[in-house]
Amino acid sequence: MSDRPSSRISSRRKPKQARSNDLVSAILQAAIQVLAKEGAHRFTTTRVAERAGVSVGSVYQYFPNKASILFRLQSDEWRQTTAMLAAILQDARMPPLQRLRKLVHTFVRSECEEADVRTALNDAAPFYRDAPEALEAKATCDRMFQVFMQEALPGVDEAARAIAADLVTAAMSAVGQKFSETPRTSEEITAYADALADMLCAYLAHLSNPGKP
Repeated sequence: MSDRPSSRISSRRKPKQARSNDLVSAILQAAIQVLAKEGAHRFTTTRVAERAGVSVGSVYQYFPNKASILFRLQSDEWRQTTAMLAAILQDARMPPLQRLRKLVHTFVRSECEEADVRTALNDAAPFYRDAPEALEAKATCDRMFQVFMQEALPGVDEAARAIAADLVTAAMSAVGQKFSETPRTSEEITAYADALADMLCAYLAHLSNPGKP
């Protein structure tokens, strides 16, 4: 990789005008395409600039190095994931287990549809895994799951709920990542998500009613 990892991963400056916003959007869209095609190890600012049809200097106006571009892409993904979790887990119109089923389906499909970019971002994680934004994103998701578990498992003690939250998130992450490594049809995604949702819902149902067969 031509760019070295740097401790500076935040954007150099924020776009203030419509033209600047368009330029940053073009750079980020090009970055996604390069990342999906080349992977994190061949991802460079030069390739991004070429794909965006702009000079490398234009890229450096907003992103000091490739790590900052990757971090912006990952930050956007964190925000989208957090918003998706909140929209589903906090939807009081649905019973908790129905929310969990919807979450599993949405998550698995998202993993499959964005597998190339997600895999590449995981490979690039050393650039930003310890960044405050990374820790805050994880903490936010953890808090949402803890609140959800309190609602889904009101009669279960706090320690058991914490274990349940960890198991559900770990299972979704590991299974979704493994399943998305191979291209899948829409029917395969639905069937797999159904099976995973059945398993996780049955686990929470058992915790709620341990004596029920």
